[in-house]
Amino acid sequence: MKCGIVGLPNVGKSTLFNTLGSAKAEAANYPFCTIEPNVGIFTVPDPRLQQISDIVKTQKTVPSTIQIVDIAGIVKGASKGEGLGNQFLQHIRETDAIVHLVRCFVNDDIVHVDGSVDPARDVEVINTELILADLQTIEKRADKERRMAKTGDKDAKKASEILDALQVHMNTGKPARSLPLDPKDQEFLQSLFLLSSKPVLYVANISSKEEDKVHAKKVEAMAAAEHASFMTLDGGMESEIAQLPESDRKEFLDAMGLEEPGLHRFIRTVQDLLGLCTYYTAGVKETRAWTIHKGMKAPQAAGVIHTDFERGFICAETYKSDDLVRLGSELKIKEAGLLRQEGKEYVVQPGDVMTFRFNV
Repeated sequence: MKCGIVGLPNVGKSTLFNTLGSAKAEAANYPFCTIEPNVGIFTVPDPRLQQISDIVKTQKTVPSTIQIVDIAGIVKGASKGEGLGNQFLQHIRETDAIVHLVRCFVNDDIVHVDGSVDPARDVEVINTELILADLQTIEKRADKERRMAKTGDKDAKKASEILDALQVHMNTGKPARSLPLDPKDQEFLQSLFLLSSKPVLYVANISSKEEDKVHAKKVEAMAAAEHASFMTLDGGMESEIAQLPESDRKEFLDAMGLEEPGLHRFIRTVQDLLGLCTYYTAGVKETRAWTIHKGMKAPQAAGVIHTDFERGFICAETYKSDDLVRLGSELKIKEAGLLRQEGKEYVVQPGDVMTFRFNV
């Protein structure tokens, strides 16, 4: 599972990517600085993991990670190949979710590809290109399904109806993900791999200026209308925090009235956007956070560790990490009757601490 960062040129994508970790994407003040996508694996900030490690006195702590891709800036006409558009759109197609970074900061020293800061216009440019590319995909598929429907194929007839509804919906400028469909039809929509059907997080890149916050409000309203997620991020300040020695960061955050860097919240939000969550295994040798899809059952979650765990699954012994932090030891968890034994139908909950019993 990976998430792509998209936006117009010079909105701060590569700066954000660089700030996230050690993978250094080139960041410069001109369009198309990024051509090939930069891919990074980033640690998910997880205070709970460290709390568990401290309680069980583990020798090794392993956090979960997510994959994020810095995709080159898209410009008007990308769906027709402008600005290497076809190549960039393919990079988006290969991701599972989209972070749409929108420039809301006013800074005359950083060139804007369209000459001024206008978040509503910028969002519309990106969304229009994604929708236009999708309409090309839909038209090709619709021709095929219509031909099949004429032979009496009921599935093709139903597919044609969905594709026609999509065309009508998207020709009004709305993304595919905002079309109401029942679960079965939703499965067909996902099979099309449309760019505008991917889950989206709008990130308003702001500074401390009040006019930036006004711009950000416009992005928030657009996100709400599209059934998309939204957050603000001060990319410049986050870059400063990342460059500080670890010992100075807390002092800086305290001075700014912040509990943690905004990037920590950003990464966790991306993890949620991808439909992922975390469970833990805890022991003296190693405490580890494991990433799974939300709604995954215990045997499949065990299979993330090793396929033998899933194949020979017997049961899972589990308790809530919050109970461990509250009570202070696994012994007290057992004494309080909070250690449970769960079977094959148990849906793993975010924050579960699990031990799997298996036999192969």
